[in-house]
Amino acid sequence: MKSFFAKLLKHLSLVYKIIAIGVTALLILLIFHKDKVETYDYSTNGFWRGSDLYAPFDFPILKSDEEIAAERQNAKNSGLTFFRPDSSAQAATFRKIDATAAGTQLKAEVKSYLSAAYGKGIVETPDDIDLSGRNIILLVGNVGQERPADDLVTIEQCAEHIQTLTPDTALAQALVAAIRPNIAFDPDRTRLEQESMLALVSTTEGMVSAGELIISKGEYISPEKERMISSLEYERQQRTDDQYSAFNHNLGLFLLTIIALATLFFFLRLIRHPLLNDNKKVNFVLFVILLMAVMTSVMTRINPDWTLLVPLCIAPILMRVFFDIRVALYIHLVNTIILASWVPNSYEFIYYQIITGMVSIISVKNFEQRSKFFIASLSIFASYSLVYIAGLLSQDTTLSDLDLRHFAIFFFNAMLTLLAYPLIYLFEKMFGFVTKLTLIELSSTNNKALRDLADKAPGTFQHSVQVANISEDLIHEIGGNAMLTKVGALYHDIGKTENPQFFTENQSADFNPLNDFSNTESAQIIINHVTDGVELAKKKYHLPEVIIDFIRTHHGTSKVGYFYNKQMNENGGQPVDEADFMYAGPRPYSRETAVVMLVDSVEAAVRSLKERNEESIGNIIDRVIDGKIADNQLSNCDITFRDIDKIKLILKKRMVSIYHVRVEYPVIKTKNSD
Repeated sequence: MKSFFAKLLKHLSLVYKIIAIGVTALLILLIFHKDKVETYDYSTNGFWRGSDLYAPFDFPILKSDEEIAAERQNAKNSGLTFFRPDSSAQAATFRKIDATAAGTQLKAEVKSYLSAAYGKGIVETPDDIDLSGRNIILLVGNVGQERPADDLVTIEQCAEHIQTLTPDTALAQALVAAIRPNIAFDPDRTRLEQESMLALVSTTEGMVSAGELIISKGEYISPEKERMISSLEYERQQRTDDQYSAFNHNLGLFLLTIIALATLFFFLRLIRHPLLNDNKKVNFVLFVILLMAVMTSVMTRINPDWTLLVPLCIAPILMRVFFDIRVALYIHLVNTIILASWVPNSYEFIYYQIITGMVSIISVKNFEQRSKFFIASLSIFASYSLVYIAGLLSQDTTLSDLDLRHFAIFFFNAMLTLLAYPLIYLFEKMFGFVTKLTLIELSSTNNKALRDLADKAPGTFQHSVQVANISEDLIHEIGGNAMLTKVGALYHDIGKTENPQFFTENQSADFNPLNDFSNTESAQIIINHVTDGVELAKKKYHLPEVIIDFIRTHHGTSKVGYFYNKQMNENGGQPVDEADFMYAGPRPYSRETAVVMLVDSVEAAVRSLKERNEESIGNIIDRVIDGKIADNQLSNCDITFRDIDKIKLILKKRMVSIYHVRVEYPVIKTKNSD
């Protein structure tokens, strides 16, 4: 058990990445979760993006809901309507009329009219049945007689005639209310007839045989083709419902996402990218992938046709800004593959995103200027538009079929991509990253930290500028982040603003205040400029951690040689406690921090020479750099001996050009001068 935990602790970073991949895949599954996904990706009046589709089995073509509803209504209207005679209706009506219109001449007129109407037949039909131009079936016992409905008299017709006989509206209404139809509607028999007619209405029309071509690749999806495809989907769903497992479906999608993310990390490991060594950077990559998944999921739920409105190119732009082109491209590919499993028209989606993603990465290759983001946005819009036009033409259509709504979606996508600019600043603060944009801002001498350094320690400021310029040139030659090196060099000595008078470059007279202190105390004062610098960078100037590393490492774990050697001499060569004269470190861990250490030491050493010529400068440079190597100060960084040779050669040229012996200018002698 102990050995297991020991191995676990040893590979804790790897375990964390595995857990992070699993959690990310699970969150993506929850973000896009559906009970079932559609069998095919298509839209009516669009074009079929997949390969030729053949019927895998025989299936009927379903009618549309509108067609079925119309046929059912027609069946109800065309069915037979049954009535039954009511022989007691006339006598019952006349009794009520006698009571209602007693003692009036109107009674005789109404009864005369109704007698004739009853002879034809008075009928009252339900509101949902139209008998105009139709026949009815009059059931006498179990024998039906077919009669034209137009020959019958309706209650409404009776009411109209009675109202012409009397101006008394109330009396007329009472007389109409007394009328009882002698042809009574038979709802039960009619309902049975309607049900038998509705049963004859078919929900399908025609059949598609197994192996029959349904639609070809790139073919226009007409309403007829759409009906065939949807009929196939329905039939497949009916056949597979019993075998469908939501768990297996979601498990498969979960594993596909894990495979894509794992492939990404294998790629990063193959190219030995430093991203994998920093879990904070791993979290950032997974967070961006999740962010793109959330935006895509929201948009597909609002309207699947707006999927291309999601500014997925933000992801490769961010990765390009924070990392490099290879990482940006591969992360974008993996992100696109993952999202394609959840969006409609996957093939079209992948093509659009890969092309525009590559264009956006190229567009922000040099992003020192804000205008680059507008250029990238314009490039994205142009890429989407060209892909759309080319795809349309490839489907044997003309430019007249262009849908301007697509261009509106592409335009808003490009505008939303500009959000990458504020997101860069946000993610810098969230994850502690530093981009070229931030480095450019920090390199300005108007920055408060550099202004304070120039005001309080002008000699140190000039030294820092010198070191920054030389270090930048060296990194350009041996490879590395030149802008980071320059900025780190500018800030490496800001700790000297606390006690500038103790450092020779800031002393304007021959007096050195360190002469009043012991060697050990003097060494501690010198050493403290590193810890003071770190403290100022963190609490006062709020510099990024990567810049603070230059302050920590520019002396590594070396000794304050002047006071250490002086103490050794004063002790008669007896051993002294080296810890009192040693910087806390750490040693440089990168090419950039190592170069700043070497240039800082060389510049200070050359400046301290009493006699500066090509030979003395060359010797001191060799001695300083060889001393750093012998003291193992460069053991933690990936600088080679070839790099060291280049550094020495460039430093000798630069130092000789800076500290070359100047020609003494002649003085014009006057007549009075001797």
